[in-house]
Amino acid sequence: MELPGKDEILTVARDVLRELTGSARGGEAFRPRGGLVSERDVRAAKARGEKVLRVPAGTVVTPLARDAAWECGVELRAEGGPPPGRAPTRSEERAAGGPAPREGGRIALGADHGGFALKEAIEAHLRGRGLEVADLGTHSEASCDYPDFAAAVARAVALGEAAWGILVDGAGIGSCMAANKVPGVLAATCHDERTARNAREHNGSNVLCLGAGSLPVPAALRIVDAWLETPFAGGRHGRRVDKIRALERSFVGRG
Repeated sequence: MELPGKDEILTVARDVLRELTGSARGGEAFRPRGGLVSERDVRAAKARGEKVLRVPAGTVVTPLARDAAWECGVELRAEGGPPPGRAPTRSEERAAGGPAPREGGRIALGADHGGFALKEAIEAHLRGRGLEVADLGTHSEASCDYPDFAAAVARAVALGEAAWGILVDGAGIGSCMAANKVPGVLAATCHDERTARNAREHNGSNVLCLGAGSLPVPAALRIVDAWLETPFAGGRHGRRVDKIRALERSFVGRG
């Protein structure tokens, strides 16, 4: 019996690896498990020597996966997007900016007992705009701990279960502190429409934090709308946000 050659063995091994990791071959689109591209998927593509990871339309790419793509020089190319050719540079990719929340994706909503009533009003407002909302609690005015709900919303955003998050507590500060402990989250406490626009345009925030104790419902809803309607500017702001994420990565795994 003729034994397989080295090239044949390598081909079979690559096929098995692709099958296990869900990656594509022959330029076909990457088929992520669970409709989610993770940091591990990007790093696996880098290890295989791939410079482009083609992603099916509608697939969620986690914030950590985007960071890993920039770090590894792997382009995340949407299926049906630009034709093959020169991959955009990192600066070009950043300059395009992230989409505004209104452009799609589930919004995770959370609050403690102090923010419960305002959370309910925000949820009704978002659903009235036709947006998809995941209410992660709390579900009453019974006393509870804001870090629990901040963590739930932040995890949903970081893991790609939601594209965006909104948190409400008494001052909007504690929930922001807790949410920003989750890698991949850029939470911002906003007090008016100007700070909401700044948080998105300049800082690329993916979680909005509000203080129910200082915001009447109409003002809070205007802040939510301003945040939803503002895209990330990229460019020099993208460079600065990159430095925030690099600082975050430098501490991950310590302590």
